[in-house]
Amino acid sequence: MSAIPIGVVTISDRASTGIYEDRSGPAIIAELQHILATPWRAETRLIADEQPLIEQTLMELSDERHCPLIVTTGGTGPALRDVTPEATGAVCEKMMPGFGELMRSVSLRSVPTAILSRQTAGIRGRSLIINLPGKPAAIAECLAAVFPAIPYCIDLIGGAYLETNPDVCRAFRPAK
Repeated sequence: MSAIPIGVVTISDRASTGIYEDRSGPAIIAELQHILATPWRAETRLIADEQPLIEQTLMELSDERHCPLIVTTGGTGPALRDVTPEATGAVCEKMMPGFGELMRSVSLRSVPTAILSRQTAGIRGRSLIINLPGKPAAIAECLAAVFPAIPYCIDLIGGAYLETNPDVCRAFRPAK
């Protein structure tokens, strides 16, 4: 079985210009290595907070790289340059607001400012795109919350079959 490509996109003006090290993209990769049993490989991108660039990157990962899962980090807050949810919405055929609702709910247990987050998810073709927060601890918390639903969602849209490590995350798939 060949490794399934999974998009990991860090959206940060400062990290993309080298002002500081990207810790969020590597945090996503570490979590996915922990969660997934299926062989996979990261298609990483580190880009600025520019809506056309975010849209172009998401389309490339979905349409050309055929990533069944694309996970972004950064750009989900209320700041003027935070445009990741807008870019996601612009390239998706269907939005999946339950992902953002659950992530905010889980994050609210840790920080009251979680209500400022505009995380969301959507479907483009056979790709599920999920916008995560930018902090590594929040990334782990949010991925753990939503991942049980991710493999089945990808099944429903005709994407690659993802299996999880059952000791870490039990993916939900209805009995046939």
